[in-house]
Amino acid sequence: MTEPSLSVSIAGIELRNPVLTASGTFGSGQEYSEFVDLNRLGAVVTKGVADRPWPGNPTPRVCEVTGGMLNAIGLQNPGIDVFLRRDIPFLRQFNTRIVVNVCGHTEEEYLAVVDRLYDAPVDLLEINISCPNVKEGGIAFGQDPRAVEHITAAVKRHAKQPVIMKLSPNVADITEMARAAESGGADALSMINTLTGMKIDIHRRSFVLANKTGGLSGPAVKPVAVRMVWQCAKAVKLPIIGMGGIASTEDAIEFLLAGASAVSVGTENFVNPRITEEIVDGIRSYMIRYGVENIQELVGAVR
Repeated sequence: MTEPSLSVSIAGIELRNPVLTASGTFGSGQEYSEFVDLNRLGAVVTKGVADRPWPGNPTPRVCEVTGGMLNAIGLQNPGIDVFLRRDIPFLRQFNTRIVVNVCGHTEEEYLAVVDRLYDAPVDLLEINISCPNVKEGGIAFGQDPRAVEHITAAVKRHAKQPVIMKLSPNVADITEMARAAESGGADALSMINTLTGMKIDIHRRSFVLANKTGGLSGPAVKPVAVRMVWQCAKAVKLPIIGMGGIASTEDAIEFLLAGASAVSVGTENFVNPRITEEIVDGIRSYMIRYGVENIQELVGAVR
C-alpha cells in the first residue's frame, strides 16, 4: 500500500500526525529536546501559563501510586512575560505546532494571557478550566456548565487562535460540560484532565502530599478517559484531543477508535522520554498492518 496519511486537522490547524504532548509533563520542550525530535510531533502543548508567576503549592507535591502518580504542583509557572521571551522563541526553532495551555483563577486572569498571546506566533490555545474560580468560592470553572459556557465565550471573544477547552473529569456528567463548551463557541476539546485523588502514609498517619489531594494521572485513569472521550464524541461535533494514561501505541489507538482526532501523552514522558516518537512510529506501523490509508478511518470507528 502507499504511505499512510497521519495528518489531522484540529479546528483548521493541520498537524503532521495526531501525537501531542500533554500540558504539565513536557515543559515547553526544552528538556525533552535532548531525547525527542520535536519536529516529528504533531504539536507541543506547553505547561500552563498564567498572567504572572505562580509559585505553586508547598512540597511534597508529587508521589507515586499504583498505576500512576499524584501531583499537586499547583500550576507553578514563571508567567506570560517569561513565556513570551523564552519559550516561544525556543519552540519556533522546530517545525511543529505550538499549543499554549492557559490557566487562571479569574476570568480576568485568563483573558489577560489570551490578550498577550493575540499576536504571538502560536497555533492553538488550550484553556485549563480545572483551575479554581476564586470568585465563586473555589469551585473549578470546569465543574459548573454555566461557568464553562461563560469562560469559553469570553476567551473566544478575545482569542485570535482557535480555542481548545480542557475538560475536568471530576464531574457527574462529562457530556454536560462538553455541550456547554460547544455552546460557548469552543473550537475543540481536550480530555481528560487529572482525577482528584489522595494518598495517606499509614506509618506517619498523615497525608503524603502537603496539599492533601492531588491529580491522579497515568495508566490507572485510561479506562475512565477512554469512556469519557467516547461519550463526548457522540454528544458534540467538536474535534477531541484524548488523553489520560496513554503509555503505548495501543493506548493511543484506543482513544482514536473511541472518537478522538488526536492524543496527548503525559505521565509516560517521565517514564520513557521517547514515548511520543515511539507512538508516532507505532501508529504508522498499525495502519500499514491493517491497510488503513488515512488516519481519519480510525477516528470514532468504534460506535
